[in-house]
Amino acid sequence: MLIAVIAGCEIGFWVVLAAGLVARYPLRLRRTGAALLMCVPLVDVVLLTVTVVDLRGGATAGFGHGLSAAYVGYSVAFGHSMIRWADERFAHRFAGGPPPGEKPKHGRARAAYEWREFVKAVVATALSCGILLLMIAIVGDADRTEQLSGWLTRLGVVLAIWSLWPITYTIWPAKPKKGSATSPADRTPRA
Repeated sequence: MLIAVIAGCEIGFWVVLAAGLVARYPLRLRRTGAALLMCVPLVDVVLLTVTVVDLRGGATAGFGHGLSAAYVGYSVAFGHSMIRWADERFAHRFAGGPPPGEKPKHGRARAAYEWREFVKAVVATALSCGILLLMIAIVGDADRTEQLSGWLTRLGVVLAIWSLWPITYTIWPAKPKKGSATSPADRTPRA
């Protein structure tokens, strides 16, 4: 059941985000759009509530419970940049805004970009692990939360693998192909 709730929350995230952006730009309802965009984090609250209620109701933690903690942690850490990504594209398409920025492809700018993304992953992992530990404490039964403990290791492995990208781009920065022009994104780091 939790896997279906997680899928529903992912769909809900994009539906609420799209509704907020449509209200904001094509419909020019700035306040309504802002209100809808502020509701995007409520999707995470719904998922977290369903997960905790299920565990408090006596369920033994399974894969879905751990996945929901990881989903919430990553959604919180990366949600703002995902919303900004979508907002830039809607602003360009419907409000005459500047073209959306691209991630840098080469050099120090790309390495800096990869390190910023890695820091978000560290925050996401810390939040996810905190939620997992909180769930374990709420249930208070090691037999029922064994799957949650396993997720702590999984998230650590994901973070260790993720660390390879910024390290690689720092040690061996990508260079532009011969004859290609360097884009402005490659010269200035993007936040």
